[in-house]
Amino acid sequence: MTRDSSNEDDDHENLIHQNKDKSASFRIEELQSPIRRRFSKGHYLLAAIVTVISLVATIYLFFSSKICGTTSDRIKESQLRALYLLNKQRSSLFDLWNNTFGTSNNITAVRFDQIKASLLDQITLNRHIKDTLLSTENGTVSVPIVNGSEICRKIDPKSSKRRTIEWKPDPNKFLFAICLSGQMSNHLICLEKHMFFAAVLNRVLVIPGSKFDYQYNLVLDIEHINECIGRKTVISFENFMELKKNQARIDKFICYFSIPLPCYTDEDHLKQLKSLGISMGKVETAWKSEDIENPSPKTVKDVEEKFGTKEDVIAIGDVFFANVEKDWVLQPRGPIAHKCKILIEPRKLILLTAQRFIQTFLGSGFVALHFRRHGFLKFCNAKKPSCFYPIPQAADCIRQMVEKANTSVIYLSTDAAESETSLLQSMLVMNGKTIPLVKRPPRDSAEKWDSLLYRHGLDGDDQVEAMLDKTICAMASVFIGAPGSTFTEDILRLRKGWETASSCDEYLCHGEEPNFIAGDK
Repeated sequence: MTRDSSNEDDDHENLIHQNKDKSASFRIEELQSPIRRRFSKGHYLLAAIVTVISLVATIYLFFSSKICGTTSDRIKESQLRALYLLNKQRSSLFDLWNNTFGTSNNITAVRFDQIKASLLDQITLNRHIKDTLLSTENGTVSVPIVNGSEICRKIDPKSSKRRTIEWKPDPNKFLFAICLSGQMSNHLICLEKHMFFAAVLNRVLVIPGSKFDYQYNLVLDIEHINECIGRKTVISFENFMELKKNQARIDKFICYFSIPLPCYTDEDHLKQLKSLGISMGKVETAWKSEDIENPSPKTVKDVEEKFGTKEDVIAIGDVFFANVEKDWVLQPRGPIAHKCKILIEPRKLILLTAQRFIQTFLGSGFVALHFRRHGFLKFCNAKKPSCFYPIPQAADCIRQMVEKANTSVIYLSTDAAESETSLLQSMLVMNGKTIPLVKRPPRDSAEKWDSLLYRHGLDGDDQVEAMLDKTICAMASVFIGAPGSTFTEDILRLRKGWETASSCDEYLCHGEEPNFIAGDK
């Protein structure tokens, strides 16, 4: 079941004014005693850096203007440009100053990394100012910049200890996964939560079939899950029906949510299940007032109390919006003990195709951008602030990230119209050079990077195409995602599991990666 995000009756609801850049100004009256009492060593250090950079840049411009005062109009034009850049740098530095005071009394390690990254941005801007001031009729004197790899470092997944649960199911007890909310990305998140439920309840998880859900074996390596755990923990719907000699029965059908509909399903879906040869008893609800719009936090004990039973086959649905042991479930590599990097990953054909595409078009260092537009305007404008950005603002955010990552190419995963992507491409220019946006081209028999999919009859399948997009993005040096998108969330899950996540990964124009709870949308 999908939610209608294109209802035109609401097109004019939640319209907002575009966020405008706020000109930061340094006002002495803002630094009264309440703020002084919040000073830490980090604040004094930041204050010194802000003051020194501004002072040095201003002195540099003053003496440069004295030296070049009698030169050509081009030099004067360069100085005017430098004045503009200095003003922009000054605003950014004081934005950093004010935001630092407004967050907490102490600078944490995470906050210090953010400050460091922001100051490195200003160092890069300072390079542009120097380049502008040193511009002559014969060209530009270049000043070395900080290497992007020093800023965008790989995140060490071993820095924190994982909390895990052993999945040791009774081979005769089964949990039938019900996932109906949204598109494939939602279903994969739902499936991962079902795996956690199955581990808690000591049951084998039954993966739904294509006649009731997506055809998961097209995009996932199901057997990989069993190999990683070292025992039979998941089974396909077809194998389950074969085991039950095509006379399966769901002994207990329990809905996690009761609002707006029990199990977030309807009679048509229940009829579909019955048409597959599955009989079932009465549908029950675990909690009478559990609402998908406001899921309450639950624990393992809650799961055991509400879903623990001696029945052989139970079904639980839909758990996509469920808020169960969030910190545990959302860990890198997941909550279940296993010997692999990640449990739910693309099948090998998709992995190889992604690697071949990268080798052909992108190279080892690239930024991946998930730029979601279709159906996102209404969704984002309901947020405060909006997460839907005009193309010029998006282009500015992307340019900053490309410069920070020190890469020269962007992989574009998008549903945007050609008119939007063409405008975006025209605005992605840095140091006089266009930053290419690379999309996967249509099928061409002369190209060999996608031959594996073609030979196995998988080319053109929407779910395979979407998983290939995710896989390429997950292999990028730096990833820029769409805030609120479960497609982005699935990419971040893969990046954390595969240990490709970077300290520069972020949501477009949002800075650091926020704490996104699967099911917010």
